[in-house]
Amino acid sequence: MLKIAILITSHNRKNLTLKCLSYLFAQKALGSEYEFQVFLVDDASTDGTGKAVAEQFPVVHLVLGTGSLYWNRGMHLAWQEAVASGQNFDYYLWLNDDVVLYENAILHLLNCANQSEEKGIICGVFESEKHSNSISYGGGNMKGKVYYPNELKIKELQECTIINGNCVLIPEYVFTIVGFIDPIFPHSLGDHDYALRANKKGIKSYTSQEFIGHCSKNASLPKWCLPEVSLTKRIQSLYSPLGNSHPYYYTIYINRHFGLFKAVKNFITIHIRVLFPSLWKS
Repeated sequence: MLKIAILITSHNRKNLTLKCLSYLFAQKALGSEYEFQVFLVDDASTDGTGKAVAEQFPVVHLVLGTGSLYWNRGMHLAWQEAVASGQNFDYYLWLNDDVVLYENAILHLLNCANQSEEKGIICGVFESEKHSNSISYGGGNMKGKVYYPNELKIKELQECTIINGNCVLIPEYVFTIVGFIDPIFPHSLGDHDYALRANKKGIKSYTSQEFIGHCSKNASLPKWCLPEVSLTKRIQSLYSPLGNSHPYYYTIYINRHFGLFKAVKNFITIHIRVLFPSLWKS
């Protein structure tokens, strides 16, 4: 029997978390060949998330966070706990608590992994709403384009460069080479960084060949890009751990994968934009 560790982190999203888990445990297509265990970090939620999960899904391994882990560091902790359990998992699956999985989602990801000979990262593609055929998250290229399932109209897996971490399957082979998601990043960038680190080690990333669920897409622009927001709030937004372009962490990411020149350029450009957001088109 093949074992899958499901990794989730949550903070004050009780209803979303419970909904996500209900659809996860409704994965009926796996059969007896696979079993999965859930490692969920409750990052000091004050809305009763941990208690509700323990009551409704007692098989879930609850891990208590500090309240300041955010997504990336929460996922790192969940992953550490899964490995420390000593169960020798064959796969690790990142799963956001705001996604709704279709009932064959995990089986489809496993089939994609099989096509990659268990040596590739499989990034699930999501619709913004059920059966809308409007993409929200998945894998894409460096220009920000996210690929639709089977966009190339071929049966082979579609390779991508960047992945969104909403639902990502990591075979054990990949983990032994690439390791954990990097906890240097608090919230965002860790998923992008992981795919690029993997690529440098010869590990490819692929998108799922069909939509595996639905998940609403976040607003396209953060507050620090919006002219109508006050300068003080734009600066607060830029330096928030929840932002995707915190200058310190974004500089680390850019320097790591694209070089010091681009890192310095981006650092300067970000601060010019926060001061004069109207110079950029939305």
